[in-house]
Amino acid sequence: MTGAIDLPSPNHGPRPPGTAVRLLVLHYTGMVSAAAALARLCDPAAAVSAHYLIDAAGTAYRLVPEDRRAWHAGVSSWQGEGDVNAASIGIELDNPGHEWGYRPFPEVQMLALVALATGILARHPIPPAGVVGHSDVAPRRKVDPGELFDWRGLAAAGIGIWPDDLDDPAPEAPPFPAAEGLRRLARFGYALDDAAAAVAAFQRRFRPARIDGALDAETLWRIARLVRGG
Repeated sequence: MTGAIDLPSPNHGPRPPGTAVRLLVLHYTGMVSAAAALARLCDPAAAVSAHYLIDAAGTAYRLVPEDRRAWHAGVSSWQGEGDVNAASIGIELDNPGHEWGYRPFPEVQMLALVALATGILARHPIPPAGVVGHSDVAPRRKVDPGELFDWRGLAAAGIGIWPDDLDDPAPEAPPFPAAEGLRRLARFGYALDDAAAAVAAFQRRFRPARIDGALDAETLWRIARLVRGG
């Protein structure tokens, strides 16, 4: 990315031979400052990293080369891929998170994310459904980037997915039974070892006004609009 500041982290390893980057995983730092997050991501003792960090002022830092496996996703799964780190690029967004005073992501930070992600998508075969949050790939453990993240705006910039009719009013009758809703969530990519956590992760991203893990009619309609047919 043009203009990114190089701040190399020692925390990375080789990608498995022949593994293509097909996921872009977005995180929030969940720390009190960008400086604290950068220090941790570059600390060998912490054994965590990401490819990039974008601070609240929109400055991007390049921590790990894109051809290397950064350590950002932990125990995670998406579309049957159990080693998300091997197949992904990770971007951390400076935000204190739910523990330290969660807040909306500034416009300048989102614009920097769009610029960075646009370049990543040009370099790697990442489909729209492969742009995910940490909570999507690890719903039992993580809630970031959280319900204040502007997934709709990101999709409008050509990054990720947000169906045009997703927010249409939901009829009172659900479109299909809960079991079909879970089947479609799995087809989209969610692991269902904890179904309620997977539903809550879907809601956090696609129905952020109410996150309760329940497959109510509105949630099922949103699943139907995101994952159609079949």
